[in-house]
Order: sequence, then C-alpha cells, then structure tokens
Amino acid sequence: MSDHLSRRTALTLLAAAWPTRAWASETDGARTRAGSADDVSPRVENLLSQLTLDEKLSLLHGAPDPAPLGQAGHVPGVPRLGIPPLRLADGPAGVRVTAPATALPAPVLLASAFDPDLARRYGQVIGSEGRALGQDVLLSPMVNLLRTPYGGRNFETFTEDPLLAADLVAAEIEGIQGAGLIATVKHFALNNQETDRESVDVRVDEQTLHEVELRGFEAAVTAGVGCVMGAYNKVDGVHACENERLLTDILRELWGFTGWVVTDWSAAHSTGPALRAGLDMEMPDGTHFGAALKAAVERGEVPETYVDRAVRRILTVRERFGHLDGERPHPARDAEAGAAVALEVAKAGAVLLRNERGTLPLRPGASVAVIGAGAGHPFVSGGGSAHIVSEGAQSPLAAIRKRAGEVSYALGEDLFGKAIPEGTLSPGFDTEGQRVEKGWQYEGTFADDGGERTYVLHCTGSPVDRPRILLDGTELFPQAPGWGEYFVGGLTTTAPDGLTVRRSTRSLTPGTHTLGITATDSRLFRLRHITAATRAQDVTEAAATARAADQVVLFAYEDATESLDRAGLALPGNQERLIEAVTAANPRTTVVLNTSSATSMPWLERTGAVLQMYYPGQEGAAATAAVLAGDCDAGGRLTQTFPVDDAHHPVAGNPRRYPGTDGTVEYTEGVHTGYRWYDAQGVRPLFPFGHGLSYTSFAYAGLAVSADGRGGIGVEFTVVNTGARDGIDVPQVYVGPSPDVRVAQPVRVLAGYRRVALRAGERVRVRVEVAARTLSSWDPDKGGWVRGTGARTVWVGASAGELRLRAGVEVG
Repeated sequence: MSDHLSRRTALTLLAAAWPTRAWASETDGARTRAGSADDVSPRVENLLSQLTLDEKLSLLHGAPDPAPLGQAGHVPGVPRLGIPPLRLADGPAGVRVTAPATALPAPVLLASAFDPDLARRYGQVIGSEGRALGQDVLLSPMVNLLRTPYGGRNFETFTEDPLLAADLVAAEIEGIQGAGLIATVKHFALNNQETDRESVDVRVDEQTLHEVELRGFEAAVTAGVGCVMGAYNKVDGVHACENERLLTDILRELWGFTGWVVTDWSAAHSTGPALRAGLDMEMPDGTHFGAALKAAVERGEVPETYVDRAVRRILTVRERFGHLDGERPHPARDAEAGAAVALEVAKAGAVLLRNERGTLPLRPGASVAVIGAGAGHPFVSGGGSAHIVSEGAQSPLAAIRKRAGEVSYALGEDLFGKAIPEGTLSPGFDTEGQRVEKGWQYEGTFADDGGERTYVLHCTGSPVDRPRILLDGTELFPQAPGWGEYFVGGLTTTAPDGLTVRRSTRSLTPGTHTLGITATDSRLFRLRHITAATRAQDVTEAAATARAADQVVLFAYEDATESLDRAGLALPGNQERLIEAVTAANPRTTVVLNTSSATSMPWLERTGAVLQMYYPGQEGAAATAAVLAGDCDAGGRLTQTFPVDDAHHPVAGNPRRYPGTDGTVEYTEGVHTGYRWYDAQGVRPLFPFGHGLSYTSFAYAGLAVSADGRGGIGVEFTVVNTGARDGIDVPQVYVGPSPDVRVAQPVRVLAGYRRVALRAGERVRVRVEVAARTLSSWDPDKGGWVRGTGARTVWVGASAGELRLRAGVEVG
C-alpha cells in the first residue's frame, strides 16, 4: 500500500474544478464494484425483455456513425426504447476527436510525478472534456507494464512497477468516471509489445501473471471501471478476446468485474467461442457479432442467453452512467482548466537525470543557444491513437525567448529536408510546391555521386492518397501495411505548415538515376532531401552557435507510435553526432529529451545536464522553460529503469523473451521484471527506477518499522530539505523477500512512496503504509495470495539504486 501527500479514428474514417478525496491504495478487503452479480436492475431487465434479437445484436458491435465526431467507434442505439447511441473515443492523453481537446502530457510523464491525486485530476480533465465533446466511453487508460524498452506504446502507459501502476490507474479511472465518462482499462492482457501484436502468443507462468501484469487491471476493477478492452495477442495459445481464463475465471469470478468487455479494434477472432468466453462487444464492426452471431443463435449453436448476458452487462453500466435517463446535456469544455492541469502535470513529471557544475537552473542574464528541431517545432504527443488535436502549442524556443535575454537558435537536426537544388532534376519541376491534379505524371533523371540520401515528401490531403514516387523503378514511399499509415509519429510526420510528411532513406550508387511521379489525387506536394553534406552543415552551424553562447539547451527527440516498436535505444538520425559536437563546443549544455521511453546515452558524461520531458503535451514548452529557469523544481522520478545500452536489460539478447521466436514470446524473467531484474542479475543501469534529481538536497533519518495490525506494516522516517531552495522529493520504500514463502521472490519490491514538497530547511515525519497484499506472493499450488511472514528487510531510498536507510521487521 502506498501513501501520498498531496487507431481507431482512422478505422472509423475508413468503415475543471473537481472534488478530490484522500488517496487509499488497494487493500485486501472489500472491493468497490459497479454493482454485483446479484444487483439486477429492473429497468435493464425490462428493456432486455422488449428488445428483439436484431436490436440486441446491434448493441453488441460497432457500426458507422451517421453523425461522426471523429471518434474511434460508434454503437447505434434503440430509439423506440430510449437507448441512445454510444460513442467511444481514444484518449490516453486527451480526447481524440475532430474537435480540439486538451493535449495532456503522455501518461508516462504523468506517472513520473508519483502522485495519484494528480492522476485523478488528469482523469477528471479527460472525463469532463469527453462529455463536452459528445463522447460516452473513453478507450483509456492503458496499464500494461513497461516490459521492454523498445515498446512503441511505452509512452501511453505508466511504469514497469505493478504497485505504482495499480495506484495510478485506479486514481485516473476515478477521475474519468467521476466526470461522467465510462473508462476502459486496456489491453487485457499482456500486450507489452507492438511487434506482431495481433498474432504473438504470450507464454507466462501463473505467478508472474498475477503478481506483475494483472495487478494494475485488478486495481482498475476495484476502482469500478466500466469497461475492459481485450488485447490483440494470444495468451497461452488462446486469443485474449476469447480467453475464458482471462475474461471469466480471473476478471469476473476472481475479481468480481460486472462491466463489459470490448475488443481492441478488429481483435475478435470468433463468434460463439468469444461470446461464451466472456467477450461482450466487438469493434469497430459486426464481423463476428453481427450477422454471424444471429445465424449462430437461429441455428441453435449459441443460446440466446449468452447474447442476453452481454446486453445486460452493457446496459447495466450504461444505466449507472445515466445513459438511459433521457437526453443528457453536455457540459461546456473548460479549455483554461484543462491547460492548467496540463501545465501542472508537465512540471510535476519533469525528471532531472543529470546536473553537473550547476548547469541548471539556467543563469539569468547569460546568453542561451537553443538547438534542435524539437525546439522550433513543439513535440506535443506520440503517434497513433494517442495523438490529440489540440488548439495549438507554443514552441520551446518561443517559451525560452520570453524569459531569457539573448537567445540564438540553430536547427542541428533536420526533420523536414532541404530544397533540392534547381537544375538537379532533368527536366525540372517545382519541387517546393508542385500543385497537381489526379493523373499528373513526371518522368525525369538526375546524376548523383553516390551515398546515403533521405528523401522527404510533404503533401496535403490523406496520406494514403499521396503521390506515387518511383526511384529507379522502386517505390520510394510505399504504403505501410494494415493501418500503419494512420499510426505514425507525433513530431516527424507533420511539417510546421501542417502538411503530411513521409521520409525514406536510400543508398545510391554513383551515376544517373530515374525518378517517376504519378499523382493519385489532386493536391500540393513538396519533395526535399537530406544528405551527408546537409547533415554536416547543420551540425557545424549548431556547434558554432553553441560556442558563441554562455549556455546551451539542446532538444533531442525520438518519435514513437502505436503499431511499431523501436529498433534500438539510441537517439535516431544524426542526433548523437550533434550532441557530441555541441558539447565539445560548449560543455555547459543541457540536453532535453522528448522521447517515449529509455534512451542510451554514450554522450552523457560530456553534458552539463539532462532533463527527461517525454511527450509533454500542449503546455510542454512552458513547463520545460519553467524547469530550466528554476521557477519550479524538477519534480519527477523515473518510473522505468534506463539501461546503459541495448545489451544490458531484461530482454536483451534473448529473442524468446523479445520479440519472440516462431510466433511465441516467453516471459521467462518471471517476477524479476524491470528494476527487479537489475537487482537479481547485479547489472548496473544507466539510471535506476525512481531516479530523479532536485535543485535542492534531501536527507532521510529515523527509520522505524512496525506491524500495523492488519497484516501489513507501517514505515516511518524523517525527510529533511538540507539545501537552500524549496523542492520536491519522492522517498521510496522497498521490502525484501520473506523466508517463509517458497515461490520465487524479487530481491526487493517497491512497497510505497510519498511525494513531499519541503521548503528550504524544512523537515517532515513521513508514514507509509504497506498493505498485506504488497507483502504477499501468488502461490500457483494454492491458487491464491500467500502473505510473506517472517523477518523482512525494509529500505528507504531516493531510488531503487540509492537506498539510504535500512531496518528489519517481523511480519507475523
């Protein structure tokens, strides 16, 4: 127990002030649920008795929306019985519809604050805006753990630690649903990678499943979540969306879930087996739960009672949220309140990884060189279904210029390409702004000295209808398979003027090459390039700009997206060379990382400071500038371990663990996930779980541990701000293994934490309650939790790698 102070839009196109309560983490006692199996609503039963089979089936699958709002999914209503339609929107970091919404920081940045109360207010913004924007269901939050640093959606979820994930997902759900929007926890279960996500078979032992991956989902059920989204992948040979062990045995019978289960988009694989296993709704259409289910019922293959069960579950939740009470007025969207929370979250989650020689805060009055494409072009959110249409975002360069005196800028890393020099192509055409009609064609040649070139296409309109360009007869920008064209990055795929961007790198041989272009639609397009020479010139100019300034802020990026895992931990493009050149020119350089997850940093020791900002949302520029200037402390701590390189992390060098072999991934690390693996293997990471620096310093003292009389323990200690500035600290409590438990146990686990704000010189006595569940292990032989009794070691530290206090306690 912890204690604290304080893809679909594309698929559819194709087919405030809120009260808060004191935080309480999960306990071993009664759960708060959306009713119980015995709570049968007379109104729902009456509606069910009046529905025809066709009407029942219409409530179990998606269909085109006659009045679309740009949301992910739509389920028609039954007007004659007063059942309204249902609209479902993506939303891990805001409501993803056509209309503008608050673009909140990525969930991984929210998690870095270690503050469930803030997560609750984050959820309240999304819930309120979802209702204001005409939505009924939010397809979020995501609570799959960060198992591999390569995960393309790592920015959409919270952490590698089960306890922290459980605390945060429960709080966010309470915020979302408290505002009247149904939350959907996803992806149930074990969707921890994007590679082969629609087909991979995840093999995991029972103890690891319950102790690691499922704890967050159980906490969501405890918080009363209305909907659970089934994952694409298989679990032990059975697709998650028809896996009875997951959907019935665990979700409903063990945890008592009474809401409904929806597929991820196009993740259903059967009709009768899926319905019997516990699936209730298919999205985005009725491939399996439409005509196929009707025929199965009429042939007697599927009893209609299974259809009734699914409809009952859906209507019961909808009744709970007032959907059956007649027309519900939509509240007005409070953009100002949303922006205020977005700014608070971005500042609270900022993680200061390194700060040498007093590099930060920036020195007032000293000149600043700002470098990087992400400085001039704001990086708001990651790609895929997490991307939000905001009302605009300020660039970090503009935010720094507002508060600093002399500020210079250099691009450093070119994302969008340089104009192809006039005369390169024969015959020539306007590569900087060619307006074409459908069927327009170009055939030409150019001479090249050979080497690597990146071609960059900018175009208006839908990316799937972009011009077809052939280089030496080969498609230069081939269409991505499946829905890949719609699940692209949040920074590098849209030019500053709004044009869609695609890029392709080719190695050319010396000589003459052919270029052919065919317009598939009427549009404007640009064709640019990036060469070794242009890259070298950008780096040279950046180094010169850095050399002429007193201090440097360099923005580095990594653009992650749904459907695609990262290829490695290094920064993409020419950024490592850029950082090396800039830090050589000016060692008083701060690198700001707008990245999705862990990054390798062979350049680390050359820097003065490194600030991890992830994808900071629409207010990210203001938040970044505030932290750099020292207006606020860097309040975040890492929720994931940063490995030194690609060879030293839990899935490194083991394809059976990741990305899988012969279609199967094996979680053979067991309960030793994340920081637990580093402890068990004695591997030193680049930065440990929980790491984060402050502009002040803190000391811990007076550790006292005792049984709490409820099967858990109470941990008390004093935190002192020993520096000259006010600051934020997040002391963490870890507990070692039990001598009485015979299943595998980690070296230590996070057992609690507390976020504290202390004035310079202030001290506070902190108490962290550790629940019996946190002291327990799942015993497969007993089919349940076994409390770890006996002598246990308790540590208090600033991170998993910096444990400062230690004590023993007897757990009876």
